[in-house]
Amino acid sequence: AAPLPPVGPKVRSGLLHHAVGPKDSPSPPPPSMRVITFEQLKRILSTLPPNPRIVASGNHAVPFTLLRAADEAVESFRLSMLCAPEGIPDREGITYETAFVGAGMRRHPRLQYVPCRLSLVPILFRDTMPPDVVFLHTSAQRFDTVSLGIEVNVLPAAIEAVRERGGLVVAQANPNMPYTFGDAQIFTQDVDYLVEVDEPMTTPAPKAVGDIAQQIGERIAWEVDDHSTLQLGIGAIPDAVLQALGTKHHGLRVWTEMFTDNVLNLEEKGVLNKDIPIVASFLFGSQRLYDWIHENRRVRMLRTEKTNDPAQIARQNLMTSINAALQVDLHDQANASFIRGSVYSGFGGSTDFIVGALHSRGGQSFIALPSWHAKANKSTIVPKLNENVTSFQHSYVATENGLAACFGQGECTQAENLIRIAHEDAREELTMAAREMVFLCK
Repeated sequence: AAPLPPVGPKVRSGLLHHAVGPKDSPSPPPPSMRVITFEQLKRILSTLPPNPRIVASGNHAVPFTLLRAADEAVESFRLSMLCAPEGIPDREGITYETAFVGAGMRRHPRLQYVPCRLSLVPILFRDTMPPDVVFLHTSAQRFDTVSLGIEVNVLPAAIEAVRERGGLVVAQANPNMPYTFGDAQIFTQDVDYLVEVDEPMTTPAPKAVGDIAQQIGERIAWEVDDHSTLQLGIGAIPDAVLQALGTKHHGLRVWTEMFTDNVLNLEEKGVLNKDIPIVASFLFGSQRLYDWIHENRRVRMLRTEKTNDPAQIARQNLMTSINAALQVDLHDQANASFIRGSVYSGFGGSTDFIVGALHSRGGQSFIALPSWHAKANKSTIVPKLNENVTSFQHSYVATENGLAACFGQGECTQAENLIRIAHEDAREELTMAAREMVFLCK
């Protein structure tokens, strides 16, 4: 096989870095991306320093071919991904790192959970967890670019960080990955090596929205004003809200961390403002959604530092943040991350949007959950959390029993409002606990 060329110097022109030199000595042309085979990639990876940190696309954009090469060629490495699904390499010698735990890393003995708001993960790459290699799952080449498609998220920051330390950027180019615009577009000169694959995109199985989630969704949708800007988290209740936003609404906007097929449904209903781009950082859904976003300039895929910046969120018109939780206590503290003392997910971007929405003129933040946990057979509204706090200070907490106004209320009124929306079997116990905590003023 032909020898593989070196890739330095690592400061490059293009999307991420711009080389600057004296006026009388123009910068040399940027090094070319090399299209290589799977076996060539394995040889390259085998020369990495001991225990390198590999940052890879997560969610539904995992570069499985590149991860398989690392698994076969690198004895030990640290794998950093957000919301990693099942099927990632798993053996002794591979340590997992993440700020948001997915099914592929959840409760794993070799997991190193790093508590961090999503908007601050790029700071981790810059300062405390610099990558040695970045694995991308991209579209096929389009002129001199590829696109990060459905997963932009923290990847531009990871590319910049790996460039600063002279590491590698490797892309898995897939013709089935949609080509999206915004920060998703990467110049090929910012990629060292590209491996061509032809793999189907993963599409999560559709889940029916249950009766309780539908009731909660309808209650929240009733409070959404026309021309509001929406952010919705992951789960049945945010999906139910979008389903409930019918033709009675108009002029809605989307500035969110992620979205699914329900945003496309709103677009088709004519509910969204056609003059305002749909902004997100990652997404997943059906093939119909992927076909719609492909080369669709109405959808702008931006890096996390933009979508999740509370200051930019606060500038959005009537910013409305809707996220789910596992428990809420009478202090209006929500747990959305921990179950039985073990991390289940993480902060994600909910805290960024809760803060941003409260600072938006006319904005509001909702935390939503069923009032009763059927499997555990207990109330989800509790006197005081016995798990870690994910967020606090919400405009409203929503259950199927109603909305509890929290922000701007005194602690007595806040507790009373939360007790009213709790499950009827828990209200007496919550009332007694509130009196012991000197919450109730009556």
